[in-house]
Amino acid sequence: MKKWIPLLGVLLILIGTVSCGSKSKEEESGYQIWYMNQSETKLYCEYRELQAKNTEGLLKEMLEVLRESPFDENNKPVLPETIHVASYEVVHNQLYLDFSVEYLEMPKVYEVLCRAAMVRTLCQLPEIEYVGFRVDGKPLTDLDEKPIGLMNEDQFIENAGEEINAYKTADLTLYYANQTGDKLVTQRVAMEYNTNISLERLIVEQLIAGPPFEGVYPTIPSTTKVVSTAVRDGICYVNLDSGFLETGYNVTENIPIYSIVNSLIDNTDVQKVQISIDGETNRVFRESISFDTVFMKNMELIE
Repeated sequence: MKKWIPLLGVLLILIGTVSCGSKSKEEESGYQIWYMNQSETKLYCEYRELQAKNTEGLLKEMLEVLRESPFDENNKPVLPETIHVASYEVVHNQLYLDFSVEYLEMPKVYEVLCRAAMVRTLCQLPEIEYVGFRVDGKPLTDLDEKPIGLMNEDQFIENAGEEINAYKTADLTLYYANQTGDKLVTQRVAMEYNTNISLERLIVEQLIAGPPFEGVYPTIPSTTKVVSTAVRDGICYVNLDSGFLETGYNVTENIPIYSIVNSLIDNTDVQKVQISIDGETNRVFRESISFDTVFMKNMELIE
């Protein structure tokens, strides 16, 4: 069921390169409302108690609170006063925000922080899992004019340092399993990430996390950890822990391997991939696939 609800103002909300308020853990309560510092390099949150009891009411109340000045005078609202939200649409736990055309005038780094803040804050609500962005009724696009797509809080990799400018946009084509587990299905996932993490590692970690949308299925056991990734001479070396060897999901033996291989080759400059388990390549996957080799993209597995 769709609902369009007029919005009276501006949105701002949450992310994570910094701390949240000055309260101790015992004092924290309510929802996190995020504001930008005056130098426009970081986001800080304040905890606010909201009165509404349902999702629609909480969304409206959040937007009203976010129009107010933060308690800390060193901070300011994330969205400029010139930017307005004409409406939003909620469909199957997906929230679509439609902004005025002034949204496109924001500098890139500023816009990334703004978008991250909104996604993280609104996704605090149990009935909101993803947020989509529109401008004047059209999907928000990246610098290559490709749609940003739906986003959730996990798609903003937190900056370990102070360099907000290190954020990049990645429009990934990832390979997940079909319903029967014997073929690979592509899914485009738009992400903002920090260059402190390599794109190769980001790709593998997103495959482990599983598909963000319905219609495709996970390929790798969720308990798998990425030990390291490295690229040399066009080969990506992916070192996973033994969690990768677990039975995991009901997929054929080559699906987890080529989910990684195809995804890496499609989104980076590598031509081949070698997978190791805890640094060892003398292992056999499901008694049929040896890791003591390099893998190339497999087109035959794509549905």
